[in-house]
Amino acid sequence: MAERAVSLPDGHAIYVQKYEVTVAEWNRCHADGACELALRAPPGSEAATTPATGLSHVDVEQYLGWINSKARHDFRLPTIAEWQFMAKDVLPEKEDPIFTDPDLTWASTYLTSGLAPRKLSPRGSFSTSAEGIVDLDGSVWEWTQDCYGGEGGGPVDPKKCAAFFAGGEHVAAIPFLVRDPARGGCAVGSPPAHLGLRLVSETRI
Repeated sequence: MAERAVSLPDGHAIYVQKYEVTVAEWNRCHADGACELALRAPPGSEAATTPATGLSHVDVEQYLGWINSKARHDFRLPTIAEWQFMAKDVLPEKEDPIFTDPDLTWASTYLTSGLAPRKLSPRGSFSTSAEGIVDLDGSVWEWTQDCYGGEGGGPVDPKKCAAFFAGGEHVAAIPFLVRDPARGGCAVGSPPAHLGLRLVSETRI
């Protein structure tokens, strides 16, 4: 986990994984039979330092179930509001005073996207936040637990959710079965380069 907890505006703190889950970490889940998908690092890259990508939200839920049973600790995905808060100091500043609601921030992506590199790089290739969280401004968009409820913005049962928010250079809403947004597309927003995950916890490990 990162060196320091993230103190949120509502007064509570969360503990955030320093790096995104790597290919090597993911494949332990696959080897145990809990994750259906097996991953390979790109040629010339190390599995131990390459972020696990090409993951759908269904894949990520399998990993969460496995890691929580193995670690006997409650890990989860961040909410989109938590993700945006922890990343605010490392993402490029954007003039976007209109779209402050997570359900609407995707609307500005057509004006603000294109700053993040799209090549998949080893962990540690990008910025580090004040809390010690690495690569929030990299080429991997990270799944969150929050469901995209459509432009109506009404509450949606997560078990019936068709798309979830992912945090990155911009907020994107991705259909839950999509592994490659360049091919599968987005519910809203421009397609992220890669889809991965980072774990958070309510308690220190």
